[in-house]
Amino acid sequence: MTQAGRKNMVWRAALLVFGVMCGSTAVIMIKASTEHPFLVTAYRLLIAAACLSPFFFRELARSETRYTWRELSWSALPALALSAHLISWVYGARMTAVANASLIANLTPVAMPFLIWIFYREKVRKLELLGTAFTLVGLFILTSANLRVSKEHFTGDLICFVSMLGFAVYLALGRKNGARLGLWLYMVPLYFIAGMIALICALFVVNPIKAYTFENVMYLLGLGLIPTVIGHTILNYSMKFFRGQVVSVTNLGQPVFAGLQGFLFFGETPSLVYYFAAVIVVSGVLIVLNQGWVRNLHARMAGQGSTQPGGPSD
Repeated sequence: MTQAGRKNMVWRAALLVFGVMCGSTAVIMIKASTEHPFLVTAYRLLIAAACLSPFFFRELARSETRYTWRELSWSALPALALSAHLISWVYGARMTAVANASLIANLTPVAMPFLIWIFYREKVRKLELLGTAFTLVGLFILTSANLRVSKEHFTGDLICFVSMLGFAVYLALGRKNGARLGLWLYMVPLYFIAGMIALICALFVVNPIKAYTFENVMYLLGLGLIPTVIGHTILNYSMKFFRGQVVSVTNLGQPVFAGLQGFLFFGETPSLVYYFAAVIVVSGVLIVLNQGWVRNLHARMAGQGSTQPGGPSD
C-alpha cells in the first residue's frame, strides 16, 4: 500500500468512526421526542431524502449511464430492510427491557459473517473474529447488569432480533448494490422508499396530519440530519472501502458514544462497569480497523507488501 493509500485508509477509518458517533445521537433524540415512533421513523427518512435530493439530481445530470427502474430497484430491497429494521425496533424495544433491546440490536457482527458469505462468499478473517469477540464481550458487560431473561420479554426479544437481522441485511446489501451506483443515486431513493414504507404503516395507527410542537419538529429535523443523513450515509459509503464485518463491528461503538451523550444531556452518570466495557469495545473496534494494515505489514515483511492494493478487501 502506498503512502497516499495509507492516508486514504486513515481518513476513511476516521470518517467511519465519525459516522458511528453521529448514528449514536438517534437514541438521545428519540428519547426526548414525544411523537409516535412510526412518524419519527418516516419523517427522519423523508427529511434525509429531501435534504440530499439536490446531490441526487446533480449526480443524475452528470451520470454517463441512464438511471432507470432497474437502477431504482437496487435501492428498493435495502430500503425495505431498513424500514423493517427501524419499525420492528420500535415495537421490540417497547416490549422488552432496555438492556435486552440494546444487546440484541447490536448483535449485527454475529449475523454479518453469514450474510456476507451468503451474498458474496467472503470469509471472515482471524483479526476480524478477534475484534468481534472483544466488542461483543464489552457489549455484554455493558448490558448484563440489567439483562433479563423471561417469558414476559420473549416476544420483544424476538422482534428485536428480527430488527437486528434487518439492519444486517441493509448493510450487507449496501456492499453490492451501493457499489453499482454513485453514493447519492443509491442513498436518496433508498431513504425515500424506506420513509414512504414507514409512513404508509403509520397511517394504520396514527394520523400524520396534525399539529406538531416546536420541540418535536426540531427533534425530527435532528434525526433526519445527524444520524440519518450523516450517520447512515457514512456507513453505506464505508461499505465500499471496508469489509462488512469491519463496518458492523465499528458500529458497536454506538453504545459507548450514547453513554457519553446520556451523561451530557440527561445527567446519567456512567458506572465504573461502563468505562471498563467501553475500553474493551474500543479495543475491538481498533483491532478490526487495523486488520488491513496489519495484514499489509505481514505481506511487506514477506517481500510482497508493495504490491498489495488498498480497497474493500483491506
